[in-house]
Amino acid sequence: QVQLVESGGGLVQAGGSLRLSCAASGRIFSVRTMGWYCQAPGRQRELVATIDDGSTTNYADSVKGRFTISRDNAKNTVYLQMNSLKPEDTTVYYCHANLKRAPGWPYSDYWGQGTQVTVSS
Repeated sequence: QVQLVESGGGLVQAGGSLRLSCAASGRIFSVRTMGWYCQAPGRQRELVATIDDGSTTNYADSVKGRFTISRDNAKNTVYLQMNSLKPEDTTVYYCHANLKRAPGWPYSDYWGQGTQVTVSS
């Protein structure tokens, strides 16, 4: 079994900061890409930021310059530092990992349970 456990969501005023964390645990051999996605009610899940095993990052245009993604490979953990938060950043954020559980196994996608971020104006 593989679990992704998120933490760090909550309520913050506009202009404030939050740091999300997501730790992958269980039988893990190799983690390729980790990232954060968001999903508002009635909408599809959208990319916020990703980071691959070479530390190459990718961001949604709406968060560039405000959010920073990083990872700790030794801990199989990904972080999202969210600065200059806006009310429109309010949504549920989901952690994602593309990983393989053992040598010779295929890479598969795993998701966290989601963490709510609410930004008040």
